[in-house]
Amino acid sequence: MAETTFNDRDRLWELIKDMRFGMFTLRQADGQLRASPMTTQNRKVDEDDTLWFFMSRSGDTVAALQREAAVNVAYADPHDDRYVSVSGLASLREDPQRKQQLWSSAAQAWFPGGVDDPDLALVQVRITQADYWDVRESKFTQLMKMARAAVTGKPPTDLGEHGQVRMR
Repeated sequence: MAETTFNDRDRLWELIKDMRFGMFTLRQADGQLRASPMTTQNRKVDEDDTLWFFMSRSGDTVAALQREAAVNVAYADPHDDRYVSVSGLASLREDPQRKQQLWSSAAQAWFPGGVDDPDLALVQVRITQADYWDVRESKFTQLMKMARAAVTGKPPTDLGEHGQVRMR
């Protein structure tokens, strides 16, 4: 895969905007990494390179991020062969206006008390960097290149684009 490194949040958002769910990974009190599926609430990367999530204050995820701010959110779209790994620093935010701005009917299912539900925690992830893999070749072409690699013993090349986006 071709590899690039650049600072382009628009490219990052183009890759993840249709992947509503990410696996939110952080370190637990016992040192183990644990991932939970979370819904990205914002419709674009904010001007301060932020992703927003709603979480349960009483859940393990909120407790863990209060101990350790470094998190990873992994997005995958196997159908289009797009994969994104976002690294950042998470924090709880008390921002009623932002909660209202991000609120949706889908959030209502998880927080029946609405935007003022006392269990509703607003989590900000300030992106530090992201890696992505965007395979643009057709499935048939990918299979042909992998078969050729198996025969020749040389790894397949030019299956798509791998890049890094640095925010900070």
